[in-house]
Amino acid sequence: MPKKKHTGANIWVDPDDAPPLTDEFFAKAEIKDGARLVRRGRPQLPQAKRQVTLRLDPDLLDRLRASGPGWQTRVNKALRDWLKKQAA
Repeated sequence: MPKKKHTGANIWVDPDDAPPLTDEFFAKAEIKDGARLVRRGRPQLPQAKRQVTLRLDPDLLDRLRASGPGWQTRVNKALRDWLKKQAA
């Protein structure tokens, strides 16, 4: 009588044979939530900002940058406020 094959049976793996857990290993690792792959980084915004090229006078750009971090956000707000005034 032929010997029964153990298909689907779990094969024991010695934990000492596992690769070392290095920083490089974790950098390449995929994070999963069940079957869903979790992407790294910020989640995408529904209306993400778009990058544009805008030429400004050097003195204006220097003054904006001198106002400190967040100057691009402040320029965005100033343009939005100006557009609201134009619509009124």
